[in-house]
Amino acid sequence: MPTHRWQKSSYCQEGEACVHISVSPDTVHITDRPDPPHVILTTSHAAFRALVSYARSATTAA
Repeated sequence: MPTHRWQKSSYCQEGEACVHISVSPDTVHITDRPDPPHVILTTSHAAFRALVSYARSATTAA
């Protein structure tokens, strides 16, 4: 199992409801808890950029 260097979202408030990401050269890994991660979603950099772009536009439109 690969070792990930998890980074907590800058939008995370105090508590357990946080998103953590780990970036590798080809992929982005996303989980809700880094230690130990229960579920890890792995996606491409392009797909992750599209997700972040959509989330930002949906937030500013509301």
